[in-house]
Amino acid sequence: MTEPEMREAVARWLSLVAADAELSAYLIGVDWDRLKAHLARSLVAAGKEAEPEIPRLGWSEAQHRRAVDYLMGVLKPHRKPSAASFWEAVEDRCPGLLPEREAPLLHAALHQLASRADDRPNRWALLTVLGRAYRRYGLHPAHVAVIDDALQASVPWQKVERAAARMGEGPAWWPVEVLDHDRACDGVAILTVRPWRRLLYQPGQAVPVCTSRRPGRWRWLCPANAPRPDGTVELHVRAVPGGAVSTSLVHEVRPGELLHLGPPVDTGLRLGDARDLLLVAGGTGLAPLRALVEQVASDPGGRRVTLVVGARSVEALYDAVTLDKLRHDWLTIVPAFSHDELAEPGERGDALTVALDHLRPEHEVYVCGPPAMLAGSRLRLLAAGVPAERIHLPERIPWR
Repeated sequence: MTEPEMREAVARWLSLVAADAELSAYLIGVDWDRLKAHLARSLVAAGKEAEPEIPRLGWSEAQHRRAVDYLMGVLKPHRKPSAASFWEAVEDRCPGLLPEREAPLLHAALHQLASRADDRPNRWALLTVLGRAYRRYGLHPAHVAVIDDALQASVPWQKVERAAARMGEGPAWWPVEVLDHDRACDGVAILTVRPWRRLLYQPGQAVPVCTSRRPGRWRWLCPANAPRPDGTVELHVRAVPGGAVSTSLVHEVRPGELLHLGPPVDTGLRLGDARDLLLVAGGTGLAPLRALVEQVASDPGGRRVTLVVGARSVEALYDAVTLDKLRHDWLTIVPAFSHDELAEPGERGDALTVALDHLRPEHEVYVCGPPAMLAGSRLRLLAAGVPAERIHLPERIPWR
């Protein structure tokens, strides 16, 4: 609740107190406006989960408790239950249904989905996570009313059930520790995380990512590496305007913090047959394509790969050090600079324009980048003669 909303609630509480014959006598001589302003500020500062502290006005303990009950009744429609009280309410009616340690994530995700205020990518990420949780904890329609009552909100369970039908077995999320946080360039961070238990994924897949700094909000990211022996995963994040999770991951999260990764999902970028590859990356769209390069490195099989990496300028080429280490005789890396007048002629232009100069009839083409880049990529590649079945874009999940 905002402070004006809180002041309105306090005004309703004061009218209830004034109508109580025992309590109203203690309001004589009290500055009502100052009392309302003080209590409203205190409630906003304390947060939604704290029990309100009403100034002592000479009431007995029983009378003060009644005044608190009046205020709790006024605030109840605006207060969501805490994760602990949510779990206790479910546990009371369905013992053993939900593990207590998972209550904070479940509570935040369910409440966020129930709000129906999310953008499409976050909503799909929530359904992915909650669909797996639905299967993991053996939920069924009989549990719906219990959880909704405990949550004090109505979750769109039909959507969760449909998501559960699509999901395989396995954990709903993996706790991961941030080992390293590198601000690669302005607005971009590279995070190295280690899952507490191995995350099974394929290069080119995406995972929902959540930080406790933004409860209930998830953002899709693609691991930038093929699975490693030590289980670590590299994530590339660009802070986007209005992106609560991406901004937090880039500017706030530090080594030692805990994140959560949801179940891996295919995006349309998984490797197929052994054709030669033309990989076209824009911005942090480099992440899944770099993972594909690492996958090929484990078994080249005679395949040749051309990786075109697009950036506005040399300074914006955020992963240059790692790219310089990718030295293979079957790999050609071509930078593309869209706003750098000093770039070499063959490196000047947007990533797809430069990539088309390297297109060969035998190529399988993979493109990943910002929405503006992806919007016309398929048509441009079709116009260049690439068969539709050889064009791969991240279209299987709603990025935007």
